[in-house]
Amino acid sequence: MRAAQLKAVLPRELLASVVVFLVALPLCMGIAIASGMPPAKGLITGIIGGLVVGWLAGSPLQVSGPAAGLAVLVFELVRQHGIAMLGPILLLAGFLQLVAGRLRLGCWFRVTAPAVVYGMLAGIGVLIVLSQVHVMLDGVPKPSGLDNLSGFPAAVAQAIPSLGWQAGLLGLGTMLVMWTWDKWRPQKLRFVPGALLGVGLTTGVSLLLALQVKRVEVPNNLAEAIDWLRPADLLNLADPNLLIAAFAVAFIASAETLLSAAAVDRMHNGQRSDFDKELTAQGVGNMLCGIVGALPMTGVIVRSSANVQAGATTRFSAIFHGVWLLAFVLLLSSVLQSIPIASLAGVLVYTGFKLVDLKAFRGLARYGRMPMFTYAATALAIIFTDLLTGVLVGFGLTLAKLAWKASRLKISLVDLPQANEMELRLNGAATFLKVPALTQILAQVPAGNTLHVPLNYLSYIDHACLELFEEWGRANAAKGSKLMIEPRGLKRRLEGRLRTTRSMAT
Repeated sequence: MRAAQLKAVLPRELLASVVVFLVALPLCMGIAIASGMPPAKGLITGIIGGLVVGWLAGSPLQVSGPAAGLAVLVFELVRQHGIAMLGPILLLAGFLQLVAGRLRLGCWFRVTAPAVVYGMLAGIGVLIVLSQVHVMLDGVPKPSGLDNLSGFPAAVAQAIPSLGWQAGLLGLGTMLVMWTWDKWRPQKLRFVPGALLGVGLTTGVSLLLALQVKRVEVPNNLAEAIDWLRPADLLNLADPNLLIAAFAVAFIASAETLLSAAAVDRMHNGQRSDFDKELTAQGVGNMLCGIVGALPMTGVIVRSSANVQAGATTRFSAIFHGVWLLAFVLLLSSVLQSIPIASLAGVLVYTGFKLVDLKAFRGLARYGRMPMFTYAATALAIIFTDLLTGVLVGFGLTLAKLAWKASRLKISLVDLPQANEMELRLNGAATFLKVPALTQILAQVPAGNTLHVPLNYLSYIDHACLELFEEWGRANAAKGSKLMIEPRGLKRRLEGRLRTTRSMAT
């Protein structure tokens, strides 16, 4: 960009970056807490997402940072393997993203059924709500969603004598402010984020009333929050469970990033996203996060939409938001240390409710019941098992639907006007799964008839069905029967190479 152009857009980019920074600040810390990590880890990820990924990104208006969509997975990984092993997992996940981007596989990560994506986000949203209601009461979340649900009454009973109810009121107050602001904020102040407003007001109230609640712990020196990757930890990647975790992080982070990039493209008329370049940038960012022991990152729609709505037109807004995060942590860490953890938990609970997008669920109805069932099954599987299992359930149902549709074949046997001539009409895909049905229909053809089999309406036919026709023709030739397979379109519909295209008569 030329100096004159940069000078023209710089004021607008600076203003937009401040808006994004204000949105990102509470979310970075809140998502870190929801992931079972110190708040500073989320801030480091946000800084890398701005300064590094913002510069390299293929989607210039997308903002990268810690995402609620990965919080549940990270929490489970930290619980099972410890914080130290998150670094190697992220390093490998980032490398996989980098390789995928260089191999130009970005478009393939978008080949994910919307029902699976919406169901995944809904399941994650429910788990975030169930875990963060405990944090809102200054408690500790349980290992699973069901444990969090069953343990909620005990957490409420324990909060009353231990002053946890004060933290609960701060969390509810944060949610109330966010909801009210979303409903009735003035048009002139639309750039002010509700999360920051809610956290700011409840923090002020907690300080004014000197409430005894847990507050954010951020080191005065950001370097203290960095846990450098140890080469010895890389040897643990030989564990199949860690390899699977790295692939899961890479896939989910990539899918969420590229779906977010596609959504951002619909919000503006500027430069379109280069998905392969974006995937490469995310890989570099996650590798850096792994090296310094931070949270994984993705492209995030909430911060990205705030960026577009604030008037950003270049990547400088995303970069500057990383600068503001870094400056705030270095110069005003004492301000962060006064924020109640319950207020950040309130932000996450509110965000979790919004992830359960019932409007998207109802919208799937126009495509039939199966997408709605896939949405619900994916979400429930995530809630009752884990994130990876839930996503695999969603993919399994999608593939089952495709297989069912691909194997559908309408078969009808029709008498032609000519004497002793019949036509076997096939509509759909003739695969080996339909051999039994075709065998029953062929048995109904009277001896001495000529059977025509046109392929005009077939989308596909495999060798099993074709050989069935040939065998029937040979077996019934002695009875005076003939088989006529119409050659038109046979080359493009037959599995494998075709040895002959002329009509086959036996």
